[in-house]
Amino acid sequence: MWNALRPNEKNLRAWQVALLVVLLVAWHLLSRNEQTAFFLGQPVQVAGRIWTWFMPIALPANALFPEGLQGNADIYLHLGVTLLETVLAFGVGTLLGLVFGLWLALAPTAGAILDPYIKAANSMPRVILAPIFALWFGLGIWSKVALAVTLVFFIVFFNVYQGVKEVSPVVLANARMLGASHRQLLRTVYLPSATSWVFSSLHTSVGLAFVGAVVGEYLGSARGVGYLILQAEGVFDVNTVFAGIVVLTAFALVLDGLVGGIERRLMKWQPRQGETEKL
Repeated sequence: MWNALRPNEKNLRAWQVALLVVLLVAWHLLSRNEQTAFFLGQPVQVAGRIWTWFMPIALPANALFPEGLQGNADIYLHLGVTLLETVLAFGVGTLLGLVFGLWLALAPTAGAILDPYIKAANSMPRVILAPIFALWFGLGIWSKVALAVTLVFFIVFFNVYQGVKEVSPVVLANARMLGASHRQLLRTVYLPSATSWVFSSLHTSVGLAFVGAVVGEYLGSARGVGYLILQAEGVFDVNTVFAGIVVLTAFALVLDGLVGGIERRLMKWQPRQGETEKL
């Protein structure tokens, strides 16, 4: 009996859902204490707040919501702004990281000259740049995009740089011996070698793009989910804060899933973990 219930590939999803249910039940039980609920919020109220954000349909008063729920679709405007900032930052940061990573990996002299400056920029806590970007680009979306780009760029850059450096010298020597040009080496050797490193960095970059966008909104904005969270914190509305966190997490998982789908489509040539173990 126990062997059938042990986690495996067939029932892994059920175990994941069960863990989520246990956590939600524990949260609900803890929130029944009013003092604890002030700090941890109440899952039922969080769910109700998300409902009012996304569903224009009002719910009548009931035992769970004595005052009822009145729908308000403003979240679509705020969420649209945050998603736009995130996608722009993700795209721009990934492109810049890919270009500069390839360039410095293939240009040792330039890499040696810029090495201390790149390390210094990467070591700097880039969140402190938010006020500077707000001064340069204003309080619109571009200051948030600029901040998020600085977070995404270095993740992609270092992975691309390392991926190119990991190219087998034997493969390079064989390609050159067969008469491959520099452009052909880039297309058939360097880029395929860096691809797996790039996709591993993109999963992290999605979350960082959200972080940059939300932190930028948090520090100065009139729109966005970060702005909603800031307004809720100002009146100690912890349920709205958690609702914003849940919404951001859900959409971050959606974007990460899209990246994973593209990765599986482009990396069909790479054996999966299970196939590697069988070999």
